Amino acid sequence: MPASPIRKLSPFATQAKKEGKKVYHLNIGQPDIATPEGMLNAIKNIDFNVWAYTESEGTLSYRTKLTEYYNKLGYNITPEDILVTLGGSEAITIAMQTCVNEGDEIIIPEPFYANYNGFACMSNVVVKPILSYIENGFALPPVAEFEKLISPKTKGIMICNPNNPTGYLYSREEIVALKELCLKYDLFLFCDEAYREFCYEGAAFISPMQLDGLDEHVVVIDTVSKRYSACGARLGCMITKNKEVIKSALKFAQVRLSPGLVEQIAGTAAVDTPDSYFEAVNTEYTLRRNTLVSRLNAIDGVFCPNPGGAFYVVAKLPIDDADAFCQWILEKFDHDGGTVMMAPATGFYSTPGSGKQEVRMAYVINIDDLNKAMDCLTVALQQYPGKTS
Repeated sequence: MPASPIRKLSPFATQAKKEGKKVYHLNIGQPDIATPEGMLNAIKNIDFNVWAYTESEGTLSYRTKLTEYYNKLGYNITPEDILVTLGGSEAITIAMQTCVNEGDEIIIPEPFYANYNGFACMSNVVVKPILSYIENGFALPPVAEFEKLISPKTKGIMICNPNNPTGYLYSREEIVALKELCLKYDLFLFCDEAYREFCYEGAAFISPMQLDGLDEHVVVIDTVSKRYSACGARLGCMITKNKEVIKSALKFAQVRLSPGLVEQIAGTAAVDTPDSYFEAVNTEYTLRRNTLVSRLNAIDGVFCPNPGGAFYVVAKLPIDDADAFCQWILEKFDHDGGTVMMAPATGFYSTPGSGKQEVRMAYVINIDDLNKAMDCLTVALQQYPGKTS
């Protein structure tokens, strides 16, 4: 199993805190935005005598409520098309284990969410990476590049939209191109939509679920973690209109018994979260994104594209080795008593040697702390022994 680039430096952050340093956590997508009041009240007002199992596929009441949310987006699904999971993570592993045989391949544009490597390892699935590049903002590579990788063992393509770690938001043209490719080669299209609600400047989110002709091919992964700032709930779902996939996936769900009852009660209430909540969150993240991208690009030798969604950026720094730098800044550096925890981007690639000068940052802390973190980074890059020109 590969180590998580998001969490592997935690011992150094813990030690830095013991030494009295203030650590600005830009390494992990843990929002500081308040969880919707309706979710919290649903938990506080629970009234049952037995904390019981639920159905393996999730309660009918929760799945029915979820269809309201998705059908407003034009997904045209029923409760029978939803499998409730223990976070988006379990949805990904169940999707892989259901749709892809041992030794078969999934093509994933990289950099990609680091844990896809771990999920693939657990499922004995082979990841075939296809490079996207920071110079053009990590746009989807041309379809011709995907076709070069397709073999008899290829069973699907996986994307995260908006993307983690880059924040790239796929266009309609790019989603349609993937649709045509999946139909041409009879592939699954796995779409991780954890950041659906985070699209900026009025940009449109497009899901393959909204396109005609893909019902047998699309598997959507979703979670309440990011949308409702409820990472600790560990509640997600897998959505597909492919009845054979749902039938097989249910076997994996039955083995782990059921998703949590309390979490589903909270998740049911979450669907009624007013639009004003998301509007306020979107405004706040837009401000944070603009602040972070502006501050990064103002540092000599740093380049950071402006992402269209999610709450991450990948930045290229004038350094020799991102893993070494991210450890050094925690272990050897502080500025005004503070330092920064980032995720080295090497862990978001499968291609050896890629991302050596890149880091991922999550703009999930308040503006004041974000600016202090950038003050730290500016000074650190001046002092780092492995700085490059």
